[in-house]
Amino acid sequence: MKLAENNESLAENKILILYILNKMHRPIPNNVLYNLIITVLDMNYFYYQQFLLDLIESKYVTTFEKDSKKLYEITEKGQETLKLTQDLLPGILKLKFDTTFKDQLKQAKDKESIIAEFTPINENSYIVSCKINENGNNIFEVKVLASSREQAKNIVDNWKNNAESYYPKILDLLLNKGNEKMDE
Repeated sequence: MKLAENNESLAENKILILYILNKMHRPIPNNVLYNLIITVLDMNYFYYQQFLLDLIESKYVTTFEKDSKKLYEITEKGQETLKLTQDLLPGILKLKFDTTFKDQLKQAKDKESIIAEFTPINENSYIVSCKINENGNNIFEVKVLASSREQAKNIVDNWKNNAESYYPKILDLLLNKGNEKMDE
């Protein structure tokens, strides 16, 4: 695809970005948006970035930082424009996105909802932060001290792989004031 293609093709690409952002119903990072787009349409990354920048400058898309991540979201003006121009988007692209990528949307949301990272304090101490986000809001966070990089990495990996089972158990412990033992 050449950036100098006809205006209809350029408009379709921008409408596709708006369409996907609208379907997400929440702000998403740039890499997640791009991955969703390239699964539907073979779009050059640099052209994608230019389309996204054009949409931001036109105030159809907004960007902001949250938890040191840059997120993108369709604006009200973008939603109104999408309603007026959605018919320009080929039905096959909409169908492909709507049917094929339901699982991918869920995976993207799940990937963004469970977060774990560690920060060194000194050579032998690390703060590990384990979080769960839902609809862009932090609903759970715990920070622990790890005595080695390996231990910190293990905590991060365990949280990312098991947060769905750990979270209800921790919540249950907190609600029951620790009167019951946690099942393994």
